[in-house]
Amino acid sequence: MPKLINDPHDFVDEVIEGILLAHGDRLRAASDDARAIVRTHEAPGAVGIVTGGGSGHLPLFLGYVGAGLCSAVAVGNVFSSPSAAQIADATRAADDGAGVLYLYGNYGGDVYNFDLAADLVEPNGIRTRTVLGSDDVASAPVDRARSRRGVAGIFFAYKIAGAAAARGDDLETVAEIAQRAVDRTGTMGVGLSPTVLPTTGKPSFELAEGQMEIGIGIHGEPGSRTGALSAADDVTDELLDRIVADRGIVRGTRVAVLVNGMGATPLEELYVLSRRARHRLDALGALVQRTYVGEFATSLEMGGASISLLVLDDELAALLDAPADSPFFTQTGVAPHAGISVAPLAGETEVARPDGERRLSASPPSSPDPAGPADAAASRDAAAALALGIRGVMPLWARHTDELRDLDAALGDGDLGITVASGAAAIVQALDGATVDDPSQPLLAAGEAFATANPSTFAALVGGGLLAAASAVRGRTALDREAVLAALSALADRIAQRGGARPGDKTVLDALLPSIAALESAPAGTHADAATDEALAAMRAAAWTGVRETAELVSQRGRASWVGERSAGRADPGATAYARLLDAVAEWREGVA
Repeated sequence: MPKLINDPHDFVDEVIEGILLAHGDRLRAASDDARAIVRTHEAPGAVGIVTGGGSGHLPLFLGYVGAGLCSAVAVGNVFSSPSAAQIADATRAADDGAGVLYLYGNYGGDVYNFDLAADLVEPNGIRTRTVLGSDDVASAPVDRARSRRGVAGIFFAYKIAGAAAARGDDLETVAEIAQRAVDRTGTMGVGLSPTVLPTTGKPSFELAEGQMEIGIGIHGEPGSRTGALSAADDVTDELLDRIVADRGIVRGTRVAVLVNGMGATPLEELYVLSRRARHRLDALGALVQRTYVGEFATSLEMGGASISLLVLDDELAALLDAPADSPFFTQTGVAPHAGISVAPLAGETEVARPDGERRLSASPPSSPDPAGPADAAASRDAAAALALGIRGVMPLWARHTDELRDLDAALGDGDLGITVASGAAAIVQALDGATVDDPSQPLLAAGEAFATANPSTFAALVGGGLLAAASAVRGRTALDREAVLAALSALADRIAQRGGARPGDKTVLDALLPSIAALESAPAGTHADAATDEALAAMRAAAWTGVRETAELVSQRGRASWVGERSAGRADPGATAYARLLDAVAEWREGVA
């Protein structure tokens, strides 16, 4: 598809530059790379609200920074999370002593990087709370609503939380109100045509002409069903029926309606959907307080639309009616149905974030005990050998990026190929010419480079895992089997802790853990610097067996879990990526033998 772009790798930065030049009276850069942006509107002493996510969704994220909305935003690459450092820059710019609310969509890479940013700003005395947008009713059943992905309905949370902060509410109150808005919102979408990523020039998913995808995500994630394109009224009915049932909307329920275009759907068609939605809600006896129609959360040039409903109580209605102003969204005045009293939903309670979520510590690891001259020399040799091996393996691993992109596009947003390619290149650059004295240092450099090159769920999990692996080999004088086992076990433990996955959930662990078991069972090698070829062959075989045996399972974690039964029969992209990494190790060893 033709695009009006220059170098695809400059796309996001040029978009941001254009926005800041056009709206410099209301927005300014809060970081050297301009990926953290803060509003110029002053709200002294108010709670700050920071959002963020991948580019490609305007006006989502960056478009809701303004008066009565969010205070600052961190901007990632297309469909990829911003880095923890960028989020931390936005947080510091947004804080005025009252604390900061993190309000963003429920996507793994974003969660990991926002959590790490909270660790980074804590020494500055900045308090943070988090509320995750999770409004897509197609992505999980109601009893697992917290695991749903965040889509266009997060607009309501921005509007309501921003108004609460503007009226002077404290951090805990703003967070509670934002969570209440999220809990009362439901969204369903329909996709008609794919989006094309600027860096690849290829569609993010395939949809035959005349077909539609009901329940699609804003990155092109598969929905609940694919079928022939229906008339607009029939599509509206299918989307609306799911939301009405999910949110328990009945006669007398007061609601706000959002009809959102995904990037390539004419405004006229959105009003056709809006008309039908209003007729259906009126017939149901629901009270429509506000209707928003337009592009609120897009996916580049994806064809399609979504409908969101927010169930209102009196406080949410008043906050929704409050004025707001940003370069992309302005609202004044109150709605025609304002003042109608509505009781809270029966049994409604505040939903807090799960306790005990582990965070990647931002503190540097402690130094090893001083070593003698012989040990120090051995550590330097082991570190140099490890750095050399990593640099040799990374380009070979990157050769599989097309395969990984296609696998990920079938179950998620298709960014795994970019993550591996950019992460591998960043690791090589980080290690090029670096002086290393301890085996932990190449792994530390690799972890930091991989996590930040293309921030995503996989990047955050693997990057954090590599940092844990670095701690496991600190001070070692040989890269023998015990050292490799220690590093891989630490990698697996960190991934399991951060991602919450278990064996059989159909994740990278289903290839990683069998390979560790194979290494434990393999005969000890005679070389001190690496596992034997026999052990590596056993690890590869075990990893690929894990990929194949879990392919028929239904994914239980990450974006792949949102497609439910449709994930069965497809190999897990993360597990495949790890198996391909072992293939690359074997290829490199053969080349240097």
